[in-house]
Amino acid sequence: MTQNVTDLALAPPRRARRVTSLAVGGALVAVLILAALLAPLLAPFDPNVQMMSERLLPPSSVHWFGTDGFGRDLLSRVIYGARPTLLLVSLILLLTIPVGLLIGISAGYLGGWTERVLLRITDIFLSLPNLVIALALVAMLGPGLINGALALALTSWPPFARQARAETLALRRSDYLAAARMQGINGLRLMFGHILPLCMPGAVVRAALSLGGIILSAAGLGFLGMGVQPPMAEWGSMVAEGSKVIFDQWWVAAAPGGAILFASLAFNLTGDGLRDRLDTRHNG
Repeated sequence: MTQNVTDLALAPPRRARRVTSLAVGGALVAVLILAALLAPLLAPFDPNVQMMSERLLPPSSVHWFGTDGFGRDLLSRVIYGARPTLLLVSLILLLTIPVGLLIGISAGYLGGWTERVLLRITDIFLSLPNLVIALALVAMLGPGLINGALALALTSWPPFARQARAETLALRRSDYLAAARMQGINGLRLMFGHILPLCMPGAVVRAALSLGGIILSAAGLGFLGMGVQPPMAEWGSMVAEGSKVIFDQWWVAAAPGGAILFASLAFNLTGDGLRDRLDTRHNG
């Protein structure tokens, strides 16, 4: 009996199933994406139809989130508001990740004056305040989804470049790349065929971690009237509208504000989970 108890005590513990931040964040992101894709099926009302006789109604069984100053159903507008937000985030990532990886890998692999020039350019963009520069560019280019994405992408790529350069420097003298050079692989083929795949996991983690900030910046543009223009539903502009009546009709700003919080939390949890899964330095 004593021997059996001792064996059980010395046996390796079973890996308990636990809910990870990646699972929770992934589930929340899936909910957000499904809401955007299935908005016509999920929204109980047309998000743009104005009913002045029902303006500023509180949450009820008919209008779960209440109505805004034009009598539009807030639940429907929050659901449709996920579409421009996710589209804007996707455009920013499509612009920033390739540019950041290209500059970072080129700087880390080529070195010399190329590295110094690329790093100085990166430092210049890192020193610029994201939202202020985005506002200036949108003011010049005009408000809109594409212009907002271009403006935010302009100041969002330097962290990707810095990380890719650091990873490339660590790989440049590795045995893996030495073996590739012995096989006659050099130049662009070595950079983008061998170094790029090794830098991608880090870029994916950084992208997931930065999505929460990107969503807040996009909402900031909408709040200031520089993002998606009415009558399209957009969370930032909805918060701006609700801020005018926040003390009397709090739900007008609370509904889109809660959606922004939900999206930021979802992507932050996903980023933390991906970092724990893909970054060996965080694996216990």
